[in-house]
Amino acid sequence: MTITIYAASSPQVAPIYTQAAKELGRFIGQKGFTCINGAGKRGLMAQVTDAVLENGGSVIGIIPQFMVDKQWCHPSLTECIVTPDMHTRKQLMAQRSDACIALPGGIGTLEELLEIITWKQLGLHSKPVVILNTNGFFDDLLRMLARAERELFIHHPHPPLWTVAETPEEALKQTGL
Repeated sequence: MTITIYAASSPQVAPIYTQAAKELGRFIGQKGFTCINGAGKRGLMAQVTDAVLENGGSVIGIIPQFMVDKQWCHPSLTECIVTPDMHTRKQLMAQRSDACIALPGGIGTLEELLEIITWKQLGLHSKPVVILNTNGFFDDLLRMLARAERELFIHHPHPPLWTVAETPEEALKQTGL
């Protein structure tokens, strides 16, 4: 099974987020799953990568050439796929996964999460999307999405476009893998 992880590349986040990233990576690795991510060598993305590899899993990093040129690529990936641009990167990450989990992150992570939810709403993606809401990080976004649904900007079908987990273990269970 293959799980795409969207996560922060910033190394300056609170330890609670790092701990959750490591725990999720450990669970993925122990199950022998493959993790797909953006191939970053810093932040939560790197924490997940390292934990997956340390626990017997594999990691496919998908990274655009300009990021390779900036030396942002993790050196220990099982496989590294270099793309010409961000669009191709995100498309491959979605195509090659059986589920997606979003960890806390910045603009890039939020953009990836909202894009995969959009693709799911449009019928372009049918796999589980789980938001790992460590320390209530996504509370404001979830309130905004709930408001958009209440005011009929979003149709929330069944099954839902996304689910929310409070712990890494719960997030992995919600993927159904």
